[in-house]
Amino acid sequence: MAGLGLAGAGLPGLVQAHEGGALPERFLPREVDIAPSIPAGEIHVMPDEFALYWTLPEGRAIRYSVGVGRADLYHAGSYVVRMKKEWPSWKPTPAMVRREPEKYEQYAEDGMPGGLDNPLGARALYLFVDGRDTYLRIHGTNQPSTIGRAVSNGCARLVNDHIIELYEKVPTGTKVYLYPKAGNPYSPDEHGMDHHT
Repeated sequence: MAGLGLAGAGLPGLVQAHEGGALPERFLPREVDIAPSIPAGEIHVMPDEFALYWTLPEGRAIRYSVGVGRADLYHAGSYVVRMKKEWPSWKPTPAMVRREPEKYEQYAEDGMPGGLDNPLGARALYLFVDGRDTYLRIHGTNQPSTIGRAVSNGCARLVNDHIIELYEKVPTGTKVYLYPKAGNPYSPDEHGMDHHT
């Protein structure tokens, strides 16, 4: 995905009212040129660019700005969207509770129902490998300040307006590619089995 080309015009019709105000213009979705050899209907996440590309026909893609997993929690690899949920519920993984009990222990047993305060936001795409849930998600957030940053427990997040738009485009069975971060090699056996949001 290197050499994606110049950005096109911003996409119309997206509501930009979020907690903390509107997103900076550089974070708004836009159509871009990509390599013509990349098939349409795929998701490519480029963590060093904080960008997610939804590929279109004829060497085009929609570029969304994202927040990604912290360096030690991001797992590059190939995935498949096997489930999609609107206003998903959320429960921290045991590893998250161990890492930050003060933050997650209160949700360890019952989790949190879907809603505006839920860490998965308005929509979630569930990433699987070989039919197995990796606990990695592409999901929404109502915290625009986390876009363009490596802050999550492994997942890629878009502001709620953008994940709602992407969710409508992405069918189950979609291939997802999480590219390595600079300096972090691809690890095919490490698919985020204990990471979530």
